Amino acid sequence: MSAKKKVIVEWDFEYEAEILRVLSHPVRLKIVNGLIQEASNVKGIWTRLDLPQATVSQHLTLLKSRGIVEGQRSGTMVTYSVQNPFVRRLMKLFHDNRKKEQEQNG
Repeated sequence: MSAKKKVIVEWDFEYEAEILRVLSHPVRLKIVNGLIQEASNVKGIWTRLDLPQATVSQHLTLLKSRGIVEGQRSGTMVTYSVQNPFVRRLMKLFHDNRKKEQEQNG
């Protein structure tokens, strides 16, 4: 009898690593969290987060370039939202984990 070797499936985690790298900044996590709750334009985002418009725009540019955030143009206004299902599930996991920690800590 020959010993069976476990076959480890090699995944290319490049996509996941890139998403996690981009989300690794607290401001970007806040932007994504807010946009999952409600689509918004740049002014709405920087007003809610109390951040300079340039800072929000810079983070949005990176989030858009990686397919995390999408912009819908209507005239001169762009409304941003998160349509990426992987990112939405990941943020739900973060949210559920935080809620569970709060329940455990009273």
